[in-house]
Amino acid sequence: MTIKRLVAAMLLASASSSVLAEESFTVQDIQVEGLQRVALGAALNNLPFNVGDTITEFNLSRSIRTLYAAGHFDDIKVFRDGNTVIYRLRERPTINAIEFDGNKDIKEDQLTESLSGNKVEVGEPLDKTILKSIENGLTEFYHGVGKYQATVDIEVTYLPRNRVNLKIKFEEGDPASVRQINIVGNKLFSDEELLQDIESKQDLPWWRFMSSDRYQKQTLQGDIEKINSYYLDRGYLRFKVDSEQVSVSPDKESVYVTLNVTEGEKYTIKGVKFVGDLIGQEEFITKVMPLKEGQLYNGALVTYTEESIAKLLARFGYANSKVRTIPQINDDTKEVELTISVDPGKRVYVRRIDMKGNATTKDEVLRRELRQMEGAWLSNDALELSKNRIQRLPYMESVEFETLPVAGEDDLIDVAFTVKEQPSGSFNAGISYGNYMGLSFQIGVQQENFFGTGNSAGISLNTNKYQKSISMTYTDPYFTLDGVSLGGQVFYSDVDYSSASSNLEAYNQTRYGFGANVGYPINEYNRLNFGANYVVNKINSINEYDQLRHFRAVLLDAQNPDGGYHFTNYELTAGWVRSTLNRGLFPTAGHYLGASIKASTPNSDLQFFKTSFEARNYIPLSNDHAWSFLSKIELGYGNGYGDKNGYDYTLPFIENYYAGGQNLRGFESRIIGPHAIYRYADSVPGLPGGSGPGNYPSGPENDVYQVSQRSIGGNALAVVTLELITPTPFLSDDYRNSVRTSLFVDAGNVWDTEFDINRYNGLTQIQTSQQQPQLIDYSDAGLFRATAGVSLQWISPMGPLTFSLAKIIKKQEGDLQENFSFNIGTTF
Repeated sequence: MTIKRLVAAMLLASASSSVLAEESFTVQDIQVEGLQRVALGAALNNLPFNVGDTITEFNLSRSIRTLYAAGHFDDIKVFRDGNTVIYRLRERPTINAIEFDGNKDIKEDQLTESLSGNKVEVGEPLDKTILKSIENGLTEFYHGVGKYQATVDIEVTYLPRNRVNLKIKFEEGDPASVRQINIVGNKLFSDEELLQDIESKQDLPWWRFMSSDRYQKQTLQGDIEKINSYYLDRGYLRFKVDSEQVSVSPDKESVYVTLNVTEGEKYTIKGVKFVGDLIGQEEFITKVMPLKEGQLYNGALVTYTEESIAKLLARFGYANSKVRTIPQINDDTKEVELTISVDPGKRVYVRRIDMKGNATTKDEVLRRELRQMEGAWLSNDALELSKNRIQRLPYMESVEFETLPVAGEDDLIDVAFTVKEQPSGSFNAGISYGNYMGLSFQIGVQQENFFGTGNSAGISLNTNKYQKSISMTYTDPYFTLDGVSLGGQVFYSDVDYSSASSNLEAYNQTRYGFGANVGYPINEYNRLNFGANYVVNKINSINEYDQLRHFRAVLLDAQNPDGGYHFTNYELTAGWVRSTLNRGLFPTAGHYLGASIKASTPNSDLQFFKTSFEARNYIPLSNDHAWSFLSKIELGYGNGYGDKNGYDYTLPFIENYYAGGQNLRGFESRIIGPHAIYRYADSVPGLPGGSGPGNYPSGPENDVYQVSQRSIGGNALAVVTLELITPTPFLSDDYRNSVRTSLFVDAGNVWDTEFDINRYNGLTQIQTSQQQPQLIDYSDAGLFRATAGVSLQWISPMGPLTFSLAKIIKKQEGDLQENFSFNIGTTF
């Protein structure tokens, strides 16, 4: 039987060989019909044979598959006419245009990128076989984000010259809401405990309209990880989610989620050991490592330990280290021994650092802020510090960096910093209006990045009813290579405070001078500044209110009592600044501390000192820093030192502190603080029929006084600000670094600690209007004014501007201000 089968097989093989031999022929010509866009040569190159080759019918069928694989044809037919092979082809149509209609959850650039990955783009041939898979893929995406009613349909419109238009129509529908989340198998912790911190919300009541209960598959996966971490952080090493079921309601508007879990039992750490190379830092790592023998297993601490070791290795140039923890679990004793495997890899060095995006700023201005050097080993800490230093520059909007491997080298990388500049030249303007202030305007030009050098130069011009001034400044922050700065200023002002819009007691002041300053860096965050100024002051037409008696006694020329005051001061300044802010403008994290003192020298006409302190602290409330909280305090105190002609020097009134406007939004500029007090001697009539004067002055106990409506400032200041920084409504996140919205509360006041208000006890106050301020004790710290409002800050092409709308929530009798005020200024 076996021999018969073998003989039969040999006969069949022989017959097949003879048939194939009979069907073989030599190709004398190849003809191709139907080509329009595809070149003839391109079509012939895809054929597995040429003219002169001997082929069979098998070769012809194989050539059809080869031509289809080239992707240019929809239909292929082959014929044989003698020894001539004829191909009749129908080319795939070319995509002329792609249109999207109805898509909201997917942006057009995302769709375009996805289609390009499937070779569906304008100018390319259309493979209609993949259109259905594209429809299904997009529909699956919508199901993943909870839109189970979504449909996607691709319409093909045929055009002349074998072209087509594609129109992808979306019917997204409403997202399904999470109606209920059930956890099955949990006994140790309730559903409420496990679900309180997850992002997926279930069956929200109507009043929580700011929250969303929309179902999204990706969000659910993240929530499962949170539940898993919840157990691992509490020692339940064997916890696992056995399964998850998502059920969609028949109307596709709701989903029900069920998680089946196994909790397991608690495990404690039996011991921790290291294997691998710790580059000589094992003793340090062991001391600071939070994992200790005998403590409850904690998944978060394990992850923190791995990340900390990796960061430590990265500081020494081992940027590609691998740190993983291998648990050896003993289910009988409920203990786990942790083995931390450390593979530092090769030390990585920086070959080159490139700067991108700086169209205006010179490379050297950015490079001098770098703390990661070329040729040195790579340090993530140095890169982050370099990024923060560049980002603190006031003309930088954003800074990012990436490390790029060098081809063929496993221990070299390049670093590319990409910066986005913002307007470095500023055109600052301030406009405000009040019932008693009228309209005022100020304008200034400041260039923080002068011709891309990083130097600061500016000129400021102010004009309104009571002021004309000009000032010019210039600062080189890197006068020396190690960061010593040098700057100078020249200024002149002529101010007439007799206008009611000034809010100050009337006088005329002419002031001019010049100065220089130098700064020294202590470290990355601290800096000292020193300066010297020569200042000349001329004051005329001043109303001699009672608080000026010391100033008058010290400076008044007895030979020319109506000549005003003319004095020259030589002023020295010193300051300290500490800043860890993450940005120069619109910071969202870090703190700023600044303290300064200004004092005139003993050979000056006036001897005084003036101190100030400012502290700002930004606390991010969200991971993306879209929400942040700012607390700020501003303090000031000044006084005189020494004496002249038996009178102690006090702080000159022109150096007084003021509040209102920029530092106490909602109140008029400089309106807050002590008011001027005028004291008048009373008189009694003369004797009837006498020859003497008609009136005689009475004793000082019968004096009367009047309190002005205008402020004179004081020698002490305190202002506190609380501010909630929020995303700007209806504005894309792309503008987050140039537009800021915040809700604020300002509170503060100004006092005169040297003026004895008790001298007016028992005297009569002259009332000239219903709004006349009452005599109060300005040393009372409880007399804070407060405002609340909303602020919008914008870094415009003309520079930074602030728009604020505020309501006064606490004021005092005599404060001339409406409840609401709208201000435009430049408070940053």
